[in-house]
Amino acid sequence: MTNPQTDLPPLHARGFTLATDLDGTFLGGTDADRAALYDWIAANRASVGLVFVTGRDPDFITGMVRNDGLPRPDYVVGDVGTTIAQVAPDASLHPIPDLEAEIAAAWDDAGDRVRAAFSDLAGLTLQPTQFRYRVSFDMDPDLFDRDAARARAADMGFDALISAEMYFDVLPRGVSKGPSLRRLVTHLGLDPGGVLAAGDTMNDHSMLVCGLPAVAVGGSEPALLAALDGHASVYKARAIGAAGIAEAIAALNLHPTPPEV
Repeated sequence: MTNPQTDLPPLHARGFTLATDLDGTFLGGTDADRAALYDWIAANRASVGLVFVTGRDPDFITGMVRNDGLPRPDYVVGDVGTTIAQVAPDASLHPIPDLEAEIAAAWDDAGDRVRAAFSDLAGLTLQPTQFRYRVSFDMDPDLFDRDAARARAADMGFDALISAEMYFDVLPRGVSKGPSLRRLVTHLGLDPGGVLAAGDTMNDHSMLVCGLPAVAVGGSEPALLAALDGHASVYKARAIGAAGIAEAIAALNLHPTPPEV
């Protein structure tokens, strides 16, 4: 496959691409705010590309598109950056081997080793999904020793990521949303200045500071906002969720007919 939506121009010819986190961002805000943004995307799809950049796994994304009316993205950077996939017309995800090869090599089938290494840490509950290139836990911040966990991940040659004070991920070193999104942008030949990265929690930090136009939507995690201090290129929206994305598109003049805010 070279173009997941054959009736539309390729992304590099559309002019603008929204690369957005899901929970709290594209799925955030009121029903009316989400409907307004999604309708704007549908009405302008010939000039608007859509990439989901999310911690969610492929099955969740496919189900949301097929069953819950979520707009179908052109591409997905999923599993906190460890999946890079094209999206077919039936909403199934198809990983791009050339873009995932380095991720797979950095992970080196470490799932069982990581699960065993972290099984004794208080405050962690293993998530049931068997991700391909990461291990994810639900986290109790009152019981969890984050310094010890980060050190253990580092000793094993991996990165650790805490987000929303609820989730703990062990990832291949150097792999997260930002580097994987930039890899996809380069692969597709997109103008980086025409790609808006949107997020709201710490697992979005790497993509908000990866050199693309970016927005932290209203209601973002305080830790994320603190980490963005000094990054003047990141727009901090007042509106929450989907409305914050619309606000940024208009404020940054990223589309000739931006959504109404």
